[in-house]
Amino acid sequence: MNVRITARKFKASDSLKEFAESEVKTLEKYFDPILDAEVILSYIHPKESIKKAEIILNIPKRVVKSEVESDDFKKSISAAVDKCKRQLKKIKTQLVER
Repeated sequence: MNVRITARKFKASDSLKEFAESEVKTLEKYFDPILDAEVILSYIHPKESIKKAEIILNIPKRVVKSEVESDDFKKSISAAVDKCKRQLKKIKTQLVER
């Protein structure tokens, strides 16, 4: 799976990029044929310190999206991965039932 990480309006540190990539790679346990993933990190309100993580997964015939805002990028990434995890589990059970 290819993982692209985009940081909008700031320079993401290497540790943050590695964290995001490792979190997204854990999704392969729940749904094998993930083609690629895109992680978009951005500040919503720089003064209020609201940070947003958006994850877009391309899987065969579908696109799975999730976005979360919080006060820390790592919290946002983890919550967005959890949302994707739930969506992938649902898709997988639908495919198995067919």
